[in-house]
Amino acid sequence: MPLVKQATQPHKSVSRRDFLAVGGLSMVGLSVAEQAAVKRARQRSGDRSCILIVMAGGASQLETFDPKPNAPREVRGPLKAISTSLPGVQFSECLPRLAERADRLTVLRSLYHEAAPTHETGLQLLQTGRLSSQGHRYPSIGSMVSRLLGPRGRAPAHVMLPGRLTATGVETYRGDRSCFLGDDFEAILPEQSDDQLDDEGCDGTLAELTSFGNESRATREAYGDSRFGRQLLLARQLVEHGVRFVTVNTFSQLEGRATWDAHADREHAPGTLYDYRDTIGPQFDQACAALLDDLQERGLWDDTLVVCSGEFGRTPQLNEYGGRDHWTNAWSAMMAGCGLPEGQVIGETDACAAEPTGERVELSQVAATIYNRLRIERSIELQEDWPLDTLCDATPISSLVG
Repeated sequence: MPLVKQATQPHKSVSRRDFLAVGGLSMVGLSVAEQAAVKRARQRSGDRSCILIVMAGGASQLETFDPKPNAPREVRGPLKAISTSLPGVQFSECLPRLAERADRLTVLRSLYHEAAPTHETGLQLLQTGRLSSQGHRYPSIGSMVSRLLGPRGRAPAHVMLPGRLTATGVETYRGDRSCFLGDDFEAILPEQSDDQLDDEGCDGTLAELTSFGNESRATREAYGDSRFGRQLLLARQLVEHGVRFVTVNTFSQLEGRATWDAHADREHAPGTLYDYRDTIGPQFDQACAALLDDLQERGLWDDTLVVCSGEFGRTPQLNEYGGRDHWTNAWSAMMAGCGLPEGQVIGETDACAAEPTGERVELSQVAATIYNRLRIERSIELQEDWPLDTLCDATPISSLVG
């Protein structure tokens, strides 16, 4: 599967990014000050990487990590709650494998944001830590990692799987581009769609780093023969081969198909809570649990941060179709690896999973925490006078700083 870079500026015959990724000469074209800053940042970050799993569409907190089995039917919905390996903590029945591994996770139950309840604003906050303002767009975390740390060996710094998210409802920025950093720091994208990923592996540049065919049958079966399984297995391979940041869009588009965006509106967003139970949830659960196990077994756990979050949650009350609509007041996410405290639940919500009742975690704090775990300091561009005006301004989640 060849990898391509989508340009936002006029085409160049050979970009610095392409030359660095292929040749491994990570300092070509940088000023002396930039070279020194990159070297210090790389030494500080070490072998750390991040896999950001975007639960595109906005996964329901009640049908994932914060079920409310004692709430009225119109709130708790049709799915059951199950026990986890953490006493007193329950997950939805569609996540049994993650429930078994809850003692290795950090679960966030009090995420929120105060921007408009649209996919695009939430995706900006999740993937950049900021909202566009007066026409100014902020680069994705992956692009910032590319700019501040550069490629590691022959591996590109940032890969996005299976490609960019499209058809979210509004054609505006989703927080997934390099913006003013320039084309050299765009994510590397698979040229083929996710539906074309198969067990035979792929050809081209990506195959130099990865191949499904080289994985054992047991490993492939552990991840599962699903979109999620193929994406997360590929993400592990990329990290293992030196990619610093992998963004995984669990869905390529939202319009007209069953996704986490469970409005149960057949015309525009047909996904239902039964899809969570029967397909989406079990496939995600299997793939994500396999990823966690695989990272541990391969010695990548301590240096790889896994983040699973949507751009918002779902309404506590079922809508007229039996689905749930957009809700930004409270939702859940999961983080693991990279030295995070294990078996921790941060925050809680009220009896309907509608509002946080304990520690509140603003969505931009997730981005700030990713930077923190990758040991990227805000002062880096200020010290070297780089042409950047942003790292995330938010404060990392205090319980996860270290």
